[in-house]
Order: sequence, then C-alpha cells, then structure tokens
Amino acid sequence: MPPKNAVLDRLQGPLRLGLGGAPLGNLYAALSDDAALRTIEAAWRLGVRYFDTAPLYGHGLSEVRLGRFLQVQPRESFVLSTKVGRLLSPDPHPPAERDGYVQGLPFAPRFDYSFDGALRSIEESLQRLGIDRIDIAFIHDIDRHTHGDAQPARFREAMDGAYRALHRLRGEGVLGAIGIGVNEWQACCDALGEGDFDCLMLAGRYTLLDTSAAAELVPMCIAKGARLVLAGVFNSGILASATGVAADARFDYQPADQQIRDRTAHIARICNEFDVALPAAALQFALACPCAAAVVVGARSAAEIAQNVAHRDAPIPTALWEALEVEGVLPAGLPPGSWP
Repeated sequence: MPPKNAVLDRLQGPLRLGLGGAPLGNLYAALSDDAALRTIEAAWRLGVRYFDTAPLYGHGLSEVRLGRFLQVQPRESFVLSTKVGRLLSPDPHPPAERDGYVQGLPFAPRFDYSFDGALRSIEESLQRLGIDRIDIAFIHDIDRHTHGDAQPARFREAMDGAYRALHRLRGEGVLGAIGIGVNEWQACCDALGEGDFDCLMLAGRYTLLDTSAAAELVPMCIAKGARLVLAGVFNSGILASATGVAADARFDYQPADQQIRDRTAHIARICNEFDVALPAAALQFALACPCAAAVVVGARSAAEIAQNVAHRDAPIPTALWEALEVEGVLPAGLPPGSWP
C-alpha cells in the first residue's frame, strides 16, 4: 500500500474526481467569466472538491478564475494543485491565440525549471489565486513531447532546481505533496528513479485508447508508493462523446486521424453492446487504476461537469471489461484492481 499522505488521502470516494482547469483558461475557445464561474459552481454543487490548474492555462486566467470562487470557500474543504516550470512575463500586445489558449491574460510564458524559478512560480500562483496555500505542486511538462531533443537538459534542470525547491517547501509544510505533470509515462519513470515524489499527473497514457503506462509505470508506482493523478482520460475529447466520433474530434491535442477514429468507433460499439456510454467506460477505467489517487477532467459548462459526474457513477458490468480485453482493446494481465 502507498504510504500515508494527508493531502492525497483526502481524495477518497467521490472526491477522486477533480476539475481540470485548462478549459477555464480558454483552451481552444473563449469562455466568459460568468460561464467559467457557473462551471466551477456546478462542480462544487456536485461534490467536486479537487481542482487543478497551471500558469500555462490561459496564461494565468485559469488560476484567477478558480481563485475567485475558491478563496471564499473554507480552505480545508478542497484540494488545490497547480504547476511550476513556466513563468509569466507581461505582454501588452498578446496574440489572439497562444499555446492553444484563446484570449488569455496579457502574459507570455517562458520555461524556467530553476530553484528560484519554482519558488517564484509558487509565489505568483498564490497571488493570482488569492489563496494562502497550494496543496499539490507539479513540475510541468518535463517530457520529450514538450521539449524534443532538449528534453534531457530540461529534465536535468528541473531535478537540480525545481525539484529541490518543491522538496524544501514540502519539508517546511508549505506544500502537502509534490510531483510532475507530463504527457509521457517514461518521464514519470525517470522522475521516480531520481526523486521522492508523492504523485505524478499523467495525461493520456492510461486510457481506453492508450494503455502504455500500464506495463512499467503502474508497477513502479505501486513498488515505490507513489500515486497517479490521471488526466486526459478522454484523449483530448475523442472518448468524450456518447453518440459517436465527432467530425472535429481531437486525439492528443491534434485532429484525430482515421486509424484513431476507427479504433474509437470499435470501442464504442463494444460499449453499446453492454448499454454503456463510451465516456463512462473511459472515465471509470482510469478511476480503477490500482495506484490512481484521482482522475481530473476538464469542463467548459455546468452541463459538462454534471455529465462527467453521471459517467463516474454509471453502472458498468464486469463483462464489458472482459469483452474489451478479449477484443484486444485492453492488454491482458493488467494489475489486479484494474477492473471496477
């Protein structure tokens, strides 16, 4: 069993479903302040108490919007995570779209994985949020997906700098838990091999379309007592539709190619045979990961977060998981506890 961690141990039962803050930062399309607030309010009403954000999301906009709501809630009633690794500099003439975010705040992000950069990032996030402390801090995007051939140098910078800063803050009780937030399971394994991390936020690599984290990372987390916070469980949206693959479906932040679309349609047909909505299967598969502390899903409206909560609670027969394994969608021999 993983060692006790006061913050992660609060993510139990229904609280294991968290609200991801990227859409609140206008990812792909603008969202009004009122619509963002209604989304957060709906999540709270439905019992969501874990909220994740990052300076990148709308270049501070997501943190500001979440903070407006959370700063008036009892501080012990929710868990909050954000990320370090990018600092924001004023940009009086920002482009209409940057990094996939539309009409964000007038700031430009730059990578900084240094010791001082991480400390400054935490301080600036607290200012934007208007909250006295952050529960979980992740080192953001130290993977090859983000940095290409420069990844080894960036990873080294982060471990020698940002990791030491977060480790110190955790030791001082300023942070409750520390980790990394990436799109690649290999970076998670590298981080666990070098640092004392409580949890790892991994996007898109433990899903119905991509189980690549299952073979090596999940057993390593179990052995080391680290937990996963799984994000991107709908792989950028293609698994989020209960009615079929949308014409504009995305997979891993890009338009889905035909092979991915065909695989998704195949999974959906199997789910339909058991009267289960595809997104319900996708969400519950991630929640059943044996070392998952939480699953984070983004939402752009009150209706979307309500739908995600309904998918979390939908009954799913064990026979569906067995059928997905027989059909080769899921690999045989996943760790015990992988099926709900």
